[in-house]
Amino acid sequence: MPRAAPPPPAAPSEVTLREYGPPVSVPLCAEAGRALAGTGILQSANPDPGRTGHWILRAGSRVGAVRVPGGGPVVRIMPKTPVSRLFFLLGFSLDPARAWRDSREGTVDTGVHDDVVPALAHAVERQIDVALRQGVLLGYREVEEAGPVMRGRLREAEQIRRHFGRTPPVEIAYDAYTADTAENRILRAAVERLLQLPGVPGPVRRRLAQQRVRLSDAPPLTRGQRLPRWFPSRLNMRYQPALRLAEAVLRGASPEHRPGGADPLAVDGFLLDMNKLFEDFVTVGLREAFREHGLTARLQDLHHLDTAGLVRMRPDLVVRTGDGRTPLAVVDAKYKVEKADGLLNADLYQALAYATVLGLRQAHLVYAAGREPERFHEVRGTTVRQGGRGVRLYQHALDLSREPDQILSALRGIADSLATATPPHP
Repeated sequence: MPRAAPPPPAAPSEVTLREYGPPVSVPLCAEAGRALAGTGILQSANPDPGRTGHWILRAGSRVGAVRVPGGGPVVRIMPKTPVSRLFFLLGFSLDPARAWRDSREGTVDTGVHDDVVPALAHAVERQIDVALRQGVLLGYREVEEAGPVMRGRLREAEQIRRHFGRTPPVEIAYDAYTADTAENRILRAAVERLLQLPGVPGPVRRRLAQQRVRLSDAPPLTRGQRLPRWFPSRLNMRYQPALRLAEAVLRGASPEHRPGGADPLAVDGFLLDMNKLFEDFVTVGLREAFREHGLTARLQDLHHLDTAGLVRMRPDLVVRTGDGRTPLAVVDAKYKVEKADGLLNADLYQALAYATVLGLRQAHLVYAAGREPERFHEVRGTTVRQGGRGVRLYQHALDLSREPDQILSALRGIADSLATATPPHP
């Protein structure tokens, strides 16, 4: 009798990958594998040609945890950067003015957790607890409703349209002093999103549930609903750190990914894109530093490579004179060195294109980690009117494993060297 085919390997309940780490062969059913590949959250996800029922998964720049649709496992992506440092970058990017004055103010309390989701849940719960220590923030909100008695002002048109010739009810409008504010709704939505994430520790989950009770008078947000807008003020000052972190949760949790030609695929989880996080930190930090030199900086400034305006370019940061009119230098942040041999040709070509379009003498590349040396390249055949010197492309490196004040000091050093090396524009 022919032997029966061996049963397919059991899918694990959890898969751990490393950011930009080596590929891992994981037992997955075809449905779960295709669903994970369709999200686009990994650098690659393909069937393993050498092992039936296995998929080869490789993480890219996104870190965190997601639950694979279709009953698949939880995929946990561990960052290369220490979690406490990762959340310093996040906290700084969310509130640079406070963190620039004192690096301790940019530190997000992640507790003892060394994984992204537990650290995030702990940090948000602690910030919300601080925000609510003086009680839930109340505010005035205009209410329009039909009531049994007159209150506020009469909505005459609605009264006639809906209840012509009879009262009550009375169509009224009035200002209610209530917990139904944009601030409380955002905090409640972040708490509820965190309670749905995989990997939130039990003690943190219980504290989050308590915060949800405290915020229960704020109506919940429905999935897909745009976040309500809030504006910094003296009244909500104690809420502001929690609000910024809560908005980061709501932007990064349960993202919707759209494969080509397909409907959006909802994924329960939280992901941080390290490329974007590093870019935000570097550009926002340099912008703050250049203010000390009387210079301005524009983020994602739109330019065109060609005269017809068909090829768009968006440098990460363009340094300008104090009045903002004249460009002096351009900066691009690069979290990862793409080539293992250290050749940065594509990055240098891009930086040269920026300098050429803007008519600049210099362009700067800021990398994470310290493997790339601090150096500059003088480009042949690119002379400028003053001194006949060619365009220079500078490489800088930020070691993210260092302490926050050391990272900010290094960022200040880059800004100082750039400001010093920038000649007056003709």
